[in-house]
Amino acid sequence: MTKAKTMTDSRAGTVAVTERASPKGSINLRIETQTRQLIDDAAAVLGKSRTEFMIDSARALAIDVLLDQRLFVLDSARYDSFLRALDNPPAAGPRLRALLRRTPAWSA
Repeated sequence: MTKAKTMTDSRAGTVAVTERASPKGSINLRIETQTRQLIDDAAAVLGKSRTEFMIDSARALAIDVLLDQRLFVLDSARYDSFLRALDNPPAAGPRLRALLRRTPAWSA
């Protein structure tokens, strides 16, 4: 089962995020005492449990990371410039050809 949830992102405005309803799992972490205390203090300030705070924080950061990879916002002048660059790529020179022949780091 999936459901859509609306989130607000300061850079992109309102963003729809799809959530999958699934059984809950667990994550076990080993952290230093000082880090645990820092998390507990921050959670207390927000009136949350450690678990709530960690899940909310990790989820928000995960969304930001994914949005940074998939979404970017441009004003209309920069958007037009971006489209022109896509429509008129530079000619492939020797450095580009060499780059395209290399095995990507994630495939090695």
